[in-house]
This record gives sequence, structure tokens and C-alpha cells, in this order.
Amino acid sequence: MKTIEEINEKVANKEAIILTAAELKSMVRDGKEVTIDDVDVVTTGTFGVMSGTMAVMMVPVAGKCSFERADAIWLNGVPAQPGPCPNERLGVVDLVINGTAHANARYGGGHLFRDLVEGNEIEVLVEAHGRRYENQVTLEDIDFARIITTRLAFKNYHALINPTSSTISTIFSVTGLTGPFTETTVSGCGEINPLQNDPSHRSIGVGTRVLLNGAPGYIMGKGTRASPDKPNVSAYADMKGMDPTMMGGMKTSHGPECLTSLAVPIPVLDEEILSGLKILDQNVPLPVSDVNGRTAHAKVNYGHIWGGTDKFIRVEKEKCLHHPDCAAMHTCPTEAISNDCVINRDLCINCGTCTLQCSEGVFRARLGSIELAEGIVPVSLRQSDRVRAERLCTILKNRILKQEFVPTKMLEPL
Repeated sequence: MKTIEEINEKVANKEAIILTAAELKSMVRDGKEVTIDDVDVVTTGTFGVMSGTMAVMMVPVAGKCSFERADAIWLNGVPAQPGPCPNERLGVVDLVINGTAHANARYGGGHLFRDLVEGNEIEVLVEAHGRRYENQVTLEDIDFARIITTRLAFKNYHALINPTSSTISTIFSVTGLTGPFTETTVSGCGEINPLQNDPSHRSIGVGTRVLLNGAPGYIMGKGTRASPDKPNVSAYADMKGMDPTMMGGMKTSHGPECLTSLAVPIPVLDEEILSGLKILDQNVPLPVSDVNGRTAHAKVNYGHIWGGTDKFIRVEKEKCLHHPDCAAMHTCPTEAISNDCVINRDLCINCGTCTLQCSEGVFRARLGSIELAEGIVPVSLRQSDRVRAERLCTILKNRILKQEFVPTKMLEPL
């Protein structure tokens, strides 16, 4: 048995062994015998579409007494909900803004959150008593700005299929989900997912310190739609400490969605905790569901998604014909591709859309497939980025080693 206090003391003395989830899994795959003496903390993480993300902030609009209270407010065209505090005659607006709120088909709340964290200037428009008030602000002008998630880090999320012959507009597809059983779209980072590595919730509970979008934050409790088979959590953190590359927005066939990330340290206190950390992709269940009503259809595993596939999109520029209406560039859900075949890796989430849109094979990656009774169904979209999630695990590992982040005990279980 170890305690978190003992582990943190080892960190302070530069004696602690911190591993990322990917490093530990590699040791397990290589057949190495790993005991609690070989590791003190394992950093886990996930990155991808997390619809249950919102921001709460107080935005300056105009001078005092300029308006009584806001009736409506938009930030870069994204609608927000004024309140809960009315801030009567103070010229500022408390607001809640959803990560899935849309300004248009290409820009939503997730894009706005990233723009704020990047320090970009934001257009503010308020309607109050029939009059309009405008302002331009950056995150530095906003005294209070927090991201709050209603659910994230879904454990055992599903792959979606369409058993009908109609193409379905859905947040789980960039161009529309075709069928019957012609493609599947998947979410989840499999074996490095925080909740997957803490099956008994020994480490993850109310008050556990985490990185939310790269910023220090805390778990608040269970998330909405959490169940014993598919738990998830809610969390919060200050936007001013966030990393713009660990958040953002992406286009889908049903409007913009929000990209959110979470990293959680798992202190290795005993063999039970270490046993949970040794799980590999092929042992992580991946339910397959009908996109119509999310009804269960089959069950496979994450080994089909992350085992023997390419996590990173490769580019073979010499194959490009430089077509002025490049399908890959126009379809990319994060607008990460420029017209000279350059991928902006700060925006690319390795979803794989470009590999199916480019007929010349400029963009390449093996995305995997799942085997159903109806046949082999290829993966057409990954809404989680394992590359970025593994990078986040490394960031958290380094912060712990530098004593910039201290793992904490939970205050109470989920």
C-alpha cells in the first residue's frame, strides 16, 4: 500500500516514477512484469467531441447605466443565455454559452471558446429594451470565465452505424451517415481513457484534480446520462489557464460540435489500482449502436479502432493535382488543410475524413473496421484524437514531475 501523500513526497524528492498510460500499456504488451514498486502515478487522458460543454462568464458590454439588463447576447454570432445574475444597470452581462450553440454551419461555441483562449478579439452584441450595444473583448477583459462540462470522458462510448438506406444528418458524421452498414463513426480513446483505467472509481471522484483543456480543474461529480456501464464525469476549470490546442470546434453534418479534453493522474496505491491500469484496447468494450435512437446493435472492442491502425494522418504531397475545389480541404471538419496540402497540426484531430475525400490518396491513414453479422464495416470518422490525448498525458506527467501539478485525494466518490 502507498498513500498519495507518500507519492507526492517522492515527487518532491525527485524519486517518483511517473508513466503515461501509453508508456505503461507498452510495457504490458511487451510482457514486462510491472508491480507497484515500478510506478507511482499513471497519467490518463482523452480528447474529442464532448457535447456537454459550456462556459459561464461575465462579459463587459458598455458603461454603467447604459442599459438596465440584457434581453439577448451573442459572442461572435454565437447565441448565449443572459444570467443568472441580471447585473442591473452595471453594463456587464453574466451569461451561459453552450459549446454546441451555432453562429452558422461552420462556427459554434467550441470555436468561440478556443478563440477566447487564443487571445483573439471577440465581437459582443447585446439587445436590451429594443436597443443594441456592441463591444470587442478578449479573454483578458473578462474577469470570470470558466468551462463547465455536464459530461465528458465517456467510458465505453459507442460506434454508430446506419442500418437504413437513407443518409442521416447527424453530429456523428461530417458528410452524413450512409447505410445500410456502409460505414461506422467512433468516439473514445480506448485504453488511455481516465475512467477506463479506474474501473472501481478509486481515484476519480468529487474533488479529484485534473487538467480540463490543459488547465488545472476539478471533478464535480457524475455527468448526465452516466450509468454503471457507461460512466462519465462533470468537471470545471478556469479558461485563462487553458491550452487552445486541447480544445476547439469541428463541423458535422448536423452543425458545429465542441472538442474538449481531460487528463487525470491515477496514483498507484495498490495492486488493485495497478490491475485496472493494465487494461488494453482489445479488452475495452466498444458497443455498436443504431444512430436512430442509439439502440444497441452489437459489441466489439477498441482494438479494432486503435490496434494496428494509424493514429496519425500522413500526407503524400507529390500525389496532389492541386485541384482548385479540393474536396479534402473543403470537407475537413476542423478546417486544418490549406490549398497547398499542408495540414495545420494544431487544428487537425486525425479524424480521417480527408483520407476518404481525396481520390488521389494524398492523405493516408488506416482507420480500421468492425466486424458485424452484416459484414465488415469500415471506420469513416474518428471523433476522438488518440495522438492529442497521448500528448496531453505527457503534458500532465511533466507537470507532476516539475511539481507544477499535485495529485489530490477525492473528497467523496462519484
